[in-house]
Amino acid sequence: MEQRTVHLFVLDTLADWETGFAIAGINNPEYQKSPGAYGVKTVGATRDPVRTMGGVTIVPEMAASELKPEDSAMLIVPGGGVWDQGGDPVALETARRFLDAGVPVAAICGATGGLARAGMLAGRRHTSNAREYLAYYAPGYGGEAQYSDEPAVLDGDLITAGGVFPVDFARMVFERLGLYEPAVLDAWYRLYKHGDMAAFLALAAMEEARAPGDAS
Repeated sequence: MEQRTVHLFVLDTLADWETGFAIAGINNPEYQKSPGAYGVKTVGATRDPVRTMGGVTIVPEMAASELKPEDSAMLIVPGGGVWDQGGDPVALETARRFLDAGVPVAAICGATGGLARAGMLAGRRHTSNAREYLAYYAPGYGGEAQYSDEPAVLDGDLITAGGVFPVDFARMVFERLGLYEPAVLDAWYRLYKHGDMAAFLALAAMEEARAPGDAS
């Protein structure tokens, strides 16, 4: 089985917590329907290092100019302080190329404001940090009627989420990729969203049931 790549766009002031659950789940074969089917690779406006909001330096593995949508399973675009200070034009251009090619884009927090200003939310059901956030940072963006007051929204090839809902964001990413069986995804969500220890035991039982039997 050939591994497919999910690309994480990294940028200065990236909000570290927003994509952590999503990329960890993608890169960790545990519980997956087809373990190792996906991997994560970072992409930036250039290959120059970026520094996250948490002070972590990331060196992108490739530049956006090197990335073709057909070579990717999904583009994840995180939030960050840069979005409320003008945005990242290369990230937006990359997201537009992906959506035009029918390859999924997952945007969270300030990245949703960037997509709104670029006209990519009009006609698509979506969410963001709040209605008021988009009204302030993307006035007249044209998608007000499609706004949904939910933590995260999946509409075809577009995933959007508020910045304080990284677990809901990850759940939508996993659902769109078909990463987990439905029962596994439900238990994963209950564990990481609500701290449900019964869900942890359910996950452990499902993983044990999938493990090869003892040949001794």
